[in-house]
Amino acid sequence: MTSLAASAFRLATAPVSWGVQDQSDAAWEQPFEGVLDQMLAAGYEGTELGPYGFFPTDPETLRPALERRRLALLSAFVPVPLSEPGAAAAVLAQVRRVSRLLAAVGAPIIVIADAQSPQRSQLAGRIPVDGRASLRAGDWRRVGRLCVEVERAAAEFGLGVVFHPHAGTYVETPAETEQLFEAVSATRIGLCLDTGHCVYGGGDPAEEARKYSSLLRYVHVKDINPQALARARKQELDFPGAVAAGVFTPVGQGCIYFPEFFESLAEAGYAGWLVVEQDVKFGQEDAQANMAASHAYLTEVIAALEPPLAAGPALGPSLGASPNAAPNAAS
Repeated sequence: MTSLAASAFRLATAPVSWGVQDQSDAAWEQPFEGVLDQMLAAGYEGTELGPYGFFPTDPETLRPALERRRLALLSAFVPVPLSEPGAAAAVLAQVRRVSRLLAAVGAPIIVIADAQSPQRSQLAGRIPVDGRASLRAGDWRRVGRLCVEVERAAAEFGLGVVFHPHAGTYVETPAETEQLFEAVSATRIGLCLDTGHCVYGGGDPAEEARKYSSLLRYVHVKDINPQALARARKQELDFPGAVAAGVFTPVGQGCIYFPEFFESLAEAGYAGWLVVEQDVKFGQEDAQANMAASHAYLTEVIAALEPPLAAGPALGPSLGASPNAAPNAAS
């Protein structure tokens, strides 16, 4: 019999687990419908859009492809150069372009992150704690003003916004995440907590879930190979280099203790979609097998939760219902 805990979560995935990164390369040559078929075969109920252009950008083509498989479209991860002076026009144009497609296919939110830069990518996982490689006060004020405009642009299409701290960017570490949410405190932007990127940046996913319980709207589930991360730090690999070196593993095969993480989600009142991912270099992994293994592991973890740990609403309220209600991206 399905427990309340099991019914509180639904599992989705994303094209990044098939090696589809932001830059068009050989991974983009995969037939998109083949990727959708593999997602479905691995057990998932939903997907993110992936980089704009990998899936069809015509909603009349994309929508039926999803509907035939009963896959929900949840969001899109959109890295934009928030930290670059003079980038506002390009950022807002990209947000509107992606939001238009998301809204047409029924997705509720857009996930934004600072774009990777060569300077920060080279320091991924090794950000100096004294802040000398981080943004300054004036930079954060500029980021805050731009995020206000991003939120307004997404709202034109009825979408909410969540922010994804990400390795290789200027919002990577727990301290930088805190500075980001101070900068956007005048908005309703929520947190997309990514367990793998959190660990990569020196954080504890369970602690971050508890800390940001009032802002936790969306969750990416990844796992980390601790030996690969240690080698990446020792060898000073940039973020793409670490991905190619296998820093992310199938969920359950790395160092993150997910039973504790799910306890922290319950304490935060989070229920709804979990987007399960493994960032990989195309051609190095069997994506369907890895994602099926992640799905099987998470299904076991969720089923083992005691019913009180799923005390939040069955699938959560819709995003943006109240600025203080910690809504999430459930449907």
